[in-house]
Amino acid sequence: MGVRAMLPSYELGFYALVVTCAVLYSGSGIFEASRDSMNRKAFRDGIKPGWHYFGRKMDVADFEWVMWFTSFRNIIIFALSGHVLFGKICSMTVPQHRAVMYMTYGALAVLGSMGLLYLMIILSHCLLLYSVALAKQKWLCYVAGLCCLASFKVEPFGSWQSGFVTGAFDLQDVLFYGGCTFTIMRCMSFALESSEKEEGIYSIFDLLKYNFYLPFFFFGPVMTFDQFHTQVSTRELRRKDDEMKSIRVNALLHVGAIVAVDIFFHFFYILTLPSDLKFVNRLSDWSLAGLAYSNLVYDWVKAAVMFGVINTIARLDHLEPPQPPKCITMLYIFAETHFDRGINDWLCKYVYDHIGQNHDNILKELVASTATFAITTLWLGPCEVVYIWSLVNCFGLNFELWVQKFFQLGPFARLEAKLSEAMSRRIRAAFGALNFWAIVLYNILALNSLEFALLVTKRLLVVGFPVSTLSIWFITYCGVQLIKERERILAIEEDEKGDKAKLE
Repeated sequence: MGVRAMLPSYELGFYALVVTCAVLYSGSGIFEASRDSMNRKAFRDGIKPGWHYFGRKMDVADFEWVMWFTSFRNIIIFALSGHVLFGKICSMTVPQHRAVMYMTYGALAVLGSMGLLYLMIILSHCLLLYSVALAKQKWLCYVAGLCCLASFKVEPFGSWQSGFVTGAFDLQDVLFYGGCTFTIMRCMSFALESSEKEEGIYSIFDLLKYNFYLPFFFFGPVMTFDQFHTQVSTRELRRKDDEMKSIRVNALLHVGAIVAVDIFFHFFYILTLPSDLKFVNRLSDWSLAGLAYSNLVYDWVKAAVMFGVINTIARLDHLEPPQPPKCITMLYIFAETHFDRGINDWLCKYVYDHIGQNHDNILKELVASTATFAITTLWLGPCEVVYIWSLVNCFGLNFELWVQKFFQLGPFARLEAKLSEAMSRRIRAAFGALNFWAIVLYNILALNSLEFALLVTKRLLVVGFPVSTLSIWFITYCGVQLIKERERILAIEEDEKGDKAKLE
């Protein structure tokens, strides 16, 4: 009873109609709430004058997004454009030394933007973890790397190190901690890959080339050392058919997404509204559910744009970086939930898959997921909200396996075998709808606040029961069925590609 189970086209059309109507109805409620709250005193800090020709104010509650595309837009464009031009010249003239040139440009850019002391801090951690890598002991690499990561995430060590960096500008803290923590993750990858190398060890020059690749330095994504080293060491630089066309299309899509998000924020104040729980509590259950869900969608869009822009530049440098995160709209399984594909790949390779192996054993899965979320907690920065977020998501990941094992027991397996594939798909989608909202509720507490998450949970499960609860569950079920249909089509396309490859 798998991915390829097919449903009638009229049934899928009905599901699409239901989801579309629900999104429009929920969106209209959020739009009206945004319009009514435009001049509300409680939202004064989050809603500012926007593009004058819209005649409306704009939601500016996400300071990172505002900084990237206003104050630091020109600096980012200048630095990355310089990297692209520099990289193109190097690729054409000295392709065998392009990694060295990337490292030189990246180190100079870091030096110019953050200063000499910051560069010294980065180099000291690189040297420390390189020294640990010489021992070729995995456990020592983990311990040293996590201790270095904790030195930036746990007080007073983080403040002590950041105190060495002089100057003050809006994104200084973001750049400081972003560059430092991503450096630690890259150094750990280098150390772990070195410990698996049968003969000798990679040089510290390889580590510096890996770490100071500018597009990845401050904001990621993390590309594991083995992949980066293999790709950047390639001397014959060839592009796939229509690769440049794909890069140009992706670049235009990212620019379009940035403009679309800015326009969206003039009409839907999805980031500011949750800050006033009294106001939000007046919204209908449908609007409140849409508000919670739209916050997750926005966070995915933000990650997709940021990593997409960086990945476009990396592809121009003949690299194959980690893909942007999977769209949250297409997720109903905890195992596939992530907002940073690079960190997710890193954790899977070195922790989750390493311990959990095939993820079929309940005890191993529990240990693997606990270790993964423990490191994730340290990566995000230990605090109450992160502890709760890690706990509930770790539980959700394990609960999926427990439910799967439970329904694989003899009586349930025999019962499912008697059902048609279409009926089995419908039953699985009903459970997937519950999982979908568990993912939403578990993650908005980190993106917004614990209080907002509790309010949404109470309204949907207690106050709104049974009408709102069952209605939203059914709408989500319709959405999950559309996701499953897309998965079915993609699986068939993959099979067709595999068959063609065999024939060739």
